[in-house]
Amino acid sequence: MLDQIDMVLRPNTLPLRLTELAVPGKDAARGVHAYSTAGTWPRLARRAGEAAVEIGLALGRDLLQAADPRPMLHRLEPGLAPCRQARSVALFMHYSAGGGVSEMVLRQLRMLREQGFAVAFISTAAEIPEADWDAVRQVAALLAHRRNFGRDFGAWRDLIGPVLQRWPEAEEVLLMNDSILGPIRDPDPYFAALRAGGPGLFGLTESLQGRPHLQSYLVLARGAAAVADLALFLRQFVPSHSKWLVVQRGELRLSGWMRQRGHRVAALFGYHRLLEAALSDPAEIAQLSASHPLLRELERLPPAERLALLQAHPLNPTQHLWTVLVRRLGFPFLKTELVRRNPGHLPHVEQWPALVPSAAPCPVAVIKAHLASLRPRTV
Repeated sequence: MLDQIDMVLRPNTLPLRLTELAVPGKDAARGVHAYSTAGTWPRLARRAGEAAVEIGLALGRDLLQAADPRPMLHRLEPGLAPCRQARSVALFMHYSAGGGVSEMVLRQLRMLREQGFAVAFISTAAEIPEADWDAVRQVAALLAHRRNFGRDFGAWRDLIGPVLQRWPEAEEVLLMNDSILGPIRDPDPYFAALRAGGPGLFGLTESLQGRPHLQSYLVLARGAAAVADLALFLRQFVPSHSKWLVVQRGELRLSGWMRQRGHRVAALFGYHRLLEAALSDPAEIAQLSASHPLLRELERLPPAERLALLQAHPLNPTQHLWTVLVRRLGFPFLKTELVRRNPGHLPHVEQWPALVPSAAPCPVAVIKAHLASLRPRTV
């Protein structure tokens, strides 16, 4: 029974391993992928209509933005952790409706510094309390306050120039945003595994939705050539007020663009490896059966048909496969949108605290405080 699914944290049973990004299939219909996410045709039609309205409204705002003579950056200044000779740089994008920088975000910035990165902090919040700005200054090497336009890729586009001007010898550039909660495990093994891939572009999770791509909440470019091409991609990126357009032009395009330029592109948690881990665990099969209308009969199908069904309808790994990521593969984060909004109406999401180890770098109390800080401030 679904109400008896074991949601207790299990030890990581599978070793960390980079896997090459999947090759796009000739019959990769985006409509099927969108349906896999939406779950039903009426819901898909509603989402398509909402996206069309969003794009239409955004394009008008984009034209006004292009004509605005004001600079995009409100503020750009050095932090108190200068790292003048750094060869590893992290561009961390922050947004909070209330403007605050939570303790969890500060721990993520310290995590990056401990991994050897000079941290460039970019916030698109309307206002940031000066005390919070000062707290970031203690950890970061560069701080920027920018207009809220173009989301994470827009922020990275505007900062990649100042970052590489300040650190022209950079051989690693990490793109990260604050859309993940944690880390809930020691991050050292995960960064070591990403760096073990040699030169190229590496991420934590691979998604097949839309086309095979690295999910962009944490992406690492390694090697001078990969860093140069990542910078070129960002400089050519056309920002928009439309989330849909930003995803299409940024996250979905980046991986293929880098691979076309000859770079290795690989994920630490490859999509097909997630499916294999899920289908080897009865609890995960039950979780998937309850998570999506297309998967209701999954438990009753023969093993070969289970895999074929999941391959035919790619899911979002950090949402539909979140329990197998955390329980079976030791994923060190939770997706903020999943915990905060659960847009797919997935079962058992409210039980996420049970999957956070008591000795986590970001324990449950710190994560809950961060979630509370995301609400707009009341006057």
